Amino acid sequence: MTRTHTVTDSPLGPLTLVAQDGALCGLYMTAQRHLPDPAGFGPRDAAACREVVAQLRAYFAGELRAFDVPVVLTGTDFQRRVWAALTQIPYGQTRTYGQLAAAIGQPTASRAVGLANGRNPVGIVVPCHRVVGSGGSLTGYGGGTDRKRHLLELEGGRQAAGQLSIL
Repeated sequence: MTRTHTVTDSPLGPLTLVAQDGALCGLYMTAQRHLPDPAGFGPRDAAACREVVAQLRAYFAGELRAFDVPVVLTGTDFQRRVWAALTQIPYGQTRTYGQLAAAIGQPTASRAVGLANGRNPVGIVVPCHRVVGSGGSLTGYGGGTDRKRHLLELEGGRQAAGQLSIL
């Protein structure tokens, strides 16, 4: 297992991208909650995650709606099920924690879904920002609610009245 990392600028501030054997295994924002020890990111390599950087630039420019890069997600079986369900939320749409819990077949596990969502190691690419509280409230986000709002607005997930569109 060989890890390398790179740092790229974004409208959300610097993003640290970690690759493991050529697949994205980490995408971290400055002051992100649940940030792992950077000593595990491996050496800095400007070529690491070149395709991820290109796709992130296209995403932030409004030209990309779905990422197509290899991803390695390390977590519990439950976390990986939640993270897989996140990838099924279409661009520009949101789901509540309860809806996501129901989607994985555990309708009473919305709190556990929220905890797993917060531990997503590759935010943006695995779109945990598309999960909101009941009624559309912007509840916790590992990168902060301002960043979550920015991502949802970028995707057009906010209606003119300022309420989130939950489908």
